[in-house]
Amino acid sequence: MSTNSNLVNVGRITAVFGIKGWVKVHSYTSPAENLFEYHPWWLKTAHGVKKVEIDEARPHGDAFVAHIVGVDDRDLALTFTAVDIAIERDQIPELDDGEYYWSQLEGLAVYTQFSGTRQRLGVVSKLFETGANDVLVVVGDAESIDQKERLVPYVPEQFVLSVDLTAGEMLVDWDPEF
Repeated sequence: MSTNSNLVNVGRITAVFGIKGWVKVHSYTSPAENLFEYHPWWLKTAHGVKKVEIDEARPHGDAFVAHIVGVDDRDLALTFTAVDIAIERDQIPELDDGEYYWSQLEGLAVYTQFSGTRQRLGVVSKLFETGANDVLVVVGDAESIDQKERLVPYVPEQFVLSVDLTAGEMLVDWDPEF
């Protein structure tokens, strides 16, 4: 999502749950239950962004189930499935220097200085966890050296040398051949 937007994705409604308007929710927050500390939620539906409140939620398997205020049947709940849950950016806590939310890193231009020459590899399209470390998915764009997709471990000082949110850039030490 664009860093210019005031909304940050924090989860996704994945399916309906039961017949009384409950939905299954996948959280992107850490810890996952922090998702329910944010109010209101902004649902990014096919018909625009809709503000909702949650009145009940509980763990269910490896995710959660929740009830949206005013949504009391399965058919209405179905209209909110497969949509992202966002909150206003000013609700997320400030981080220490050198720490970043994934939403801040997505969209950054990625440059390498592997061979001593600064080359653009592309932009960060997303991140994912591996257990050992997070991984940046860098996709080629119109300004990059090629159109390859690269997986760069997000390991500060070893592979990620600097992040400049103001310039919208990240400098990595990564072989462009990988």
